[in-house]
Amino acid sequence: MTDPARRTSLPRLAMGLGLAVALTVGIGQGLLALAEQVLSAQTHAALIGQMRRGDTALGMYALLFSTGAMGMAALITARLVHGRRGRSLLGPLPLALRQFGRAALALLLIQVLLMGLLMLWPPWPMAAQMLPAMALDRWALLLPLTLLALLVQTGSEELLFRGYLQSQLAARLSRPWVWLLLPSALFGLGHWAPGIYGGNAGLVTLWAVLFGLAAADLTARTGTLGPALALHLMNNLVAVAVAAPNGPMTGLALYILPIDIEDEAMLRAFLPVDLLGIGVGWLAVRLALRV
Repeated sequence: MTDPARRTSLPRLAMGLGLAVALTVGIGQGLLALAEQVLSAQTHAALIGQMRRGDTALGMYALLFSTGAMGMAALITARLVHGRRGRSLLGPLPLALRQFGRAALALLLIQVLLMGLLMLWPPWPMAAQMLPAMALDRWALLLPLTLLALLVQTGSEELLFRGYLQSQLAARLSRPWVWLLLPSALFGLGHWAPGIYGGNAGLVTLWAVLFGLAAADLTARTGTLGPALALHLMNNLVAVAVAAPNGPMTGLALYILPIDIEDEAMLRAFLPVDLLGIGVGWLAVRLALRV
């Protein structure tokens, strides 16, 4: 993935990153402005509220698809600033697809096992405490669109942080810790939300940094975004669409976990378990791909 990124410099990369941020904000605001023109004032206000709360399927779809602005920004920036084709951010496409499929299968098996253990493992015997959030037939009907929305969201983040930023840094800097840590730190900062997580905002940000490092490592080892995208997609699929913590972003969940993100002690206790699951998933992908 670094070969197409070699024709650049660090000042040009800084300019590119600034452009990517500006485009993300600009495209996002443009989409909101378009929605405001198309929808009635009451409907538009209701949709914005649902996006902020994430408590309906419509609000979640609008929120997830809106992150496509980030992916579009990465593709445009790569072309305008660095002369890179958009598909170069993925790595060799046939290889990326093969790696994605193998990694996704390994992660699916691991997630099924981990969720089974988590439901029975004290202090979270969750099987008896999870609350149904959506009827199974409706959830199954919505699942293809949910997968597409999550693919847009996770794919956009991977394109910017690993496909663009990591590969550009790796092409110019010989020290892996820089091009592994810097994109992961920026990815983590994007998850800073004290209004939602309260005193745990720093811990959630650290969790996101460590997740970013796992995704960055898989990208570096395999040379494509396929494995990192599989890890990201499977993680968000479980957390958003299968069993979501009680709080925002429950509109697509089949079940609600007995974990309230406003309960700081409970969330602090759960985060290490969730991080352990990510570590197991990272290792499973490495074993499946032998990297």
